[in-house]
Amino acid sequence: MNDQGTCIGRFKVSRLMKEAGLMSGQPGVHRYKRTGAERPDVPNRLNRAFTVSAPNQVWCSDITYIWTGQRWSYLATVMDLYARRIVGWALSDKADAALAIRALDHAYVVRGLPQGVLFHSDQGVQYASISFRQRLWRYRFTQSMSRRGNCWDNSPMERLFRSLKTEWVPPLGYRSPEAARKDVGQYLMGYYNQQRPHRHNGGLSPAKAEEKLNVVSGIS
Repeated sequence: MNDQGTCIGRFKVSRLMKEAGLMSGQPGVHRYKRTGAERPDVPNRLNRAFTVSAPNQVWCSDITYIWTGQRWSYLATVMDLYARRIVGWALSDKADAALAIRALDHAYVVRGLPQGVLFHSDQGVQYASISFRQRLWRYRFTQSMSRRGNCWDNSPMERLFRSLKTEWVPPLGYRSPEAARKDVGQYLMGYYNQQRPHRHNGGLSPAKAEEKLNVVSGIS
């Protein structure tokens, strides 16, 4: 509403929603299990330093599941932490290393083949697989992993999936994987990147936050 010229704050919005009988679709606070076990070969290099100074410095990734008719489908996404922009994703009926690699490949091409990126994920078998780690090595990326069972170490991805499932995915899921692929793609690369205001960006969408950086820094 502010973007459309209507000056309004969140407290007034809250009051108007209450008068209209509307409730937020966001879930309550979830208490995650906390542990501190790192992988000895892939430490938690990111260490919750989620604020970075430029794009293509740190990417985060994770996998979630979505109901698609008669089975679960698995969604892997890659986020650039600078403006919380989704730079790659893939959907499959198998939560395997190939799914994670497809999402990584998508991001690598979309972002112009960058090097020196710190790639952070949880300790899932997909990200710990030899094939995935070889792909990171080929791209000259450095790998970082959350501590085992500690979702706060990858909280930007957890928040993305919460937003996706509470704001966009139908309560009963999709009728087919094809319908899910089309609709989820529209959310991630369209609405979420281009339109959805993000608190981390001061109310700007991820795409607008990156455009603002380009203007300020003189990047074409």
